Amino acid sequence: MRPRIVYNRNDMTQARRILLICNESVGENMAGPAIRYWEFGRALSRYFTVTLAIPPFIQPSPKIEYQNMGFTLHFCQTQAELQQLAQQAEVIVTVADVLSIYHFLTKTKAILVVDMYIPLILEGLQKHADKPFNERNLLNAGYRGVHTRQLRTADFIICASEKQQDYWLGWLTAIGRVNPYTHSADPTLAKLIGVVPFGLPSQPAEQTRPVLKGVYPHIAPHDQVILWGGGIWNWLDWQTMLYAMQLISAQTSQVKLFFMGIKSPNAASSTAVAQAIALSQQLRLYDKQVFFNDWVPYQERQNYLLEADIGVSLHLAHVETRFAFRTRLLDYIWAGLPMVVTVGDVLSEEVAHEQLGQVVKSGDVAGVSQAILTLLGTPNLRERYRLQFERVRAKYDWDEVLKPLIHFCESPTRAPDKPYLANIPLIEPGLTTWQTMPRQVWQAIKNGQLGVKMRAYVRWKLR
Repeated sequence: MRPRIVYNRNDMTQARRILLICNESVGENMAGPAIRYWEFGRALSRYFTVTLAIPPFIQPSPKIEYQNMGFTLHFCQTQAELQQLAQQAEVIVTVADVLSIYHFLTKTKAILVVDMYIPLILEGLQKHADKPFNERNLLNAGYRGVHTRQLRTADFIICASEKQQDYWLGWLTAIGRVNPYTHSADPTLAKLIGVVPFGLPSQPAEQTRPVLKGVYPHIAPHDQVILWGGGIWNWLDWQTMLYAMQLISAQTSQVKLFFMGIKSPNAASSTAVAQAIALSQQLRLYDKQVFFNDWVPYQERQNYLLEADIGVSLHLAHVETRFAFRTRLLDYIWAGLPMVVTVGDVLSEEVAHEQLGQVVKSGDVAGVSQAILTLLGTPNLRERYRLQFERVRAKYDWDEVLKPLIHFCESPTRAPDKPYLANIPLIEPGLTTWQTMPRQVWQAIKNGQLGVKMRAYVRWKLR
């Protein structure tokens, strides 16, 4: 049995009690969800009493500095511990499949905020594309169930972009959440769903030690370094990047590509990792022009970002891209690192509009190669882009992007359609289908709306 681990903040004077529940462990090495909830805790604790809970099914990370966090970090050993924390909270904020594993979270007195910043169902389509259709269908149904439970039970929903907001509004409409109750509370539905993207630290990035040039094996002091900021996943276009490096290496041996992390601290390596390493070996780039690092600790990332010359983020052309929010691009913005990115997602539009680098077509090997060489050949590259990055950084400060969540937590309210939702099926019968009238009458009686239903039926018959 694991020992109970609880790290307390010193000042617990704030009145509003917020419970954050993450689906990954926080620690020295963190991926997207853990980073997001760690930063949620730090930012929200300036206004509320915050506890960040790691559920029992997640193993605690052995390495992390737990000083000056501002919030309580609780690694739950049992479900009972998580249940007790939930009973004490006024607002619960959670992500991914936590509600599907711990159903009791939807039945507490706390107001429930659900974080939909990752459309798992779209990510899963690409992630599991190499599996048999029977298995893919089961996985897809699982993702669909996770999202439907999240959206059906939430009092308030947050997502990463306006494009995602439109996607979830379509799903909310399909499952009955866009209804007269939520519309009457706010015709814009801003009280039901808000945009909270990934954010940036208020403190500027500062290098504490050299990590790449003249330090990492086979990267010389005068080499130029291209940084691939996140992991290697099936939905990203590492193939085009490697083929572009083949073209670049034919012109110069002083440009190096560094993958910051191939071993996620909270997930098994994707099949793409082995494929990427194999392709780099086939192209004779492995450990010469291309380097694969295990994982960069969260508190060390600025050293790599500030020492690199440009950042890259390439993805394939598929539906996941359209609604994705590539969180590692925020690190590039934080560090003022000019970048080459693929067109098609929200942040590539930001890069193009704010002139933060070069935007290329998906799968365009020659275009990626040329864009990289153009940036690397620009004198005083970072200084040339400095003002653009400063302008964008202010927009993505954590305190700025969290305003919708902060405002909701200041005056949390139960969704006005919760009593209504308790009495309707997941898939509702249509008003104009006469075969379903007995069921509609029964639902109307339970909702106290029999007269409304009967008048609608009479009007339909008289058409």
